[in-house]
Amino acid sequence: MSGNTLQKAIELVTKATEEDKKKNYEEALKLYQHAVEYFLHAIKYEAQSDKAKESIRAKCVQYLDRAEKLKTYLGKGGKKPVKEGSSGSGSKKGGDDSSDSGDEKDPDKKKFEGALSGAIVMEKPNILWDDVAGLEGAKEALKEAVILPVKFPHLFTGKRKPWRGILLYGPPGTGKSYLAKAVATEANNSTFFSVSSSDLVSKWLGESEKLVKTLFNMARESKPSIIFIDEVDALCGSRSENESESARRIKTEFLVQMQGVGNDVDGVLVLGATNIPWTLDSAIRRRFEKRIYIPLPEAPARAIMFKLHLGSTPNSLTEEDFRELGTRAEGYSGADISIVVRDALMQPVRKVQTATHFRKVRGPSRSDPNVILDDLLTPCSPGAPGAIEMNWMNVDGDKLLEPVVSKTDMLMSLSTQKATVNENDLKKLEDFTNDFGQEG
Repeated sequence: MSGNTLQKAIELVTKATEEDKKKNYEEALKLYQHAVEYFLHAIKYEAQSDKAKESIRAKCVQYLDRAEKLKTYLGKGGKKPVKEGSSGSGSKKGGDDSSDSGDEKDPDKKKFEGALSGAIVMEKPNILWDDVAGLEGAKEALKEAVILPVKFPHLFTGKRKPWRGILLYGPPGTGKSYLAKAVATEANNSTFFSVSSSDLVSKWLGESEKLVKTLFNMARESKPSIIFIDEVDALCGSRSENESESARRIKTEFLVQMQGVGNDVDGVLVLGATNIPWTLDSAIRRRFEKRIYIPLPEAPARAIMFKLHLGSTPNSLTEEDFRELGTRAEGYSGADISIVVRDALMQPVRKVQTATHFRKVRGPSRSDPNVILDDLLTPCSPGAPGAIEMNWMNVDGDKLLEPVVSKTDMLMSLSTQKATVNENDLKKLEDFTNDFGQEG
C-alpha cells in the first residue's frame, strides 16, 4: 500500500506544476492542495524512513507556499484571513505595510494546517452501512445527522436542526470506529477529519489549543464536514484540581469551539467515540447532544459477523452452522469474533504444515480458475485412499489445494479465543446509558 498514496501524490504534483506553467492557477492550486494531503497521509499512515519523511515534509512546505501564493493571487485569501486582520488590499504582495502583519502570522497558520492535513481522510474507507451488522439505532441517528441534511437541506430549516455532536460509546471492539468509517464512506459530499489525541497535543505551550481551533476552522471552511475523534476521553476527561494546565486549556478550547459564542457550528458534526464515557467532563458530555450506546452484538448480529469476516474464503459452513456459532459466542464483541475467524482461517494452513500424507484431487488452477487440474495435492490422513507419504516441503506451490474452513475449525478457534469484555465495565456502561444515553 505504501507506494500507492505516495505515487498518487507525485502524480498530482506533476499535474499541478504543469497547470502552473500553463497559468491555469485555479486548477494548479487544487492539485497542489490535494498532493500535500496525500503526502501527509503517506507520512502518517505508511512506512517511510526518517530521511524520506523529512524530504516529504520539506517538499510539502514548498508546495504549500506555492499554493498560498496562488490563493492570494486568485483573490481567495481575502475571505480566509479575516481574523488575522488582513484586508482585501493586502491580498496582493505590492503593499508592504498591509502584508507584514499577515506574513508574520501566516507561517503559524500554515504550520497548524499542515500538521492537521493528515487528519483529512483522502481515500474513502469503502465500508457501507450494510457491512455494519446490527446497530440500527446508531445508523439511523448518523443518517439523520450526516446524510439527510446534505441530501435534503430544506428538511432542516427553522427550528429543525441536525445533530451537531454525537457520542458513540460502548465496550471495546463493538464497532464504534467501524461505524465512523461507514460514515466517511457514505457521506461522500462531506469532508471527513479523523483525529486522535496525538494530532492535537503538542509539547509547546499554547500550541495544542491552537491546533484545536485550526481543526474547527478547517472544518468550517470545508463544510459540510465531520470531525471524528477516537478515544475522545483522552482529550476531554473530567476537570480536576491536579490536572495539567495544558489539558485544561485543550478542554476549554473544545468547549468554546463546539458551542461557543460567535462560532458558526452549522454544517460541522463532531463525532466522538469512547470506551469509558463516565470519565468525560460533564460540559463536554452535554455538547454531545446525542449519546448512543453501542452494545455487545446480539446472537443474530454475531452470526452475520462470522459470515462477514469469513468473506469469500472457501468453507463448508451452512446457515445453521452460522446461527449456532452466533449463539455460542455469547459475550463476544465484533473484534473478538474477527479474531476467532482469523484464527479459524489459519486452521487449513496448520493442516498443510503438520500433514504427513497428501492425496491427488481435482481442482481449479491457481493461474486460471476456469481450468480444472487432476493432479492437485491436498492434506489427508495416512489411511485415506490414494495417500502419498510426503510433507508440505515436497509440494509444488501451484499444486497445493488447501482444505476448506469447516465448522470444526470455527469451534476449535472459539474454544481457544476468549471474550475480552469484562462484567464490571458492562455494568458501568449500562449505568451510564440509564443516566445519559440511548440504545444503539
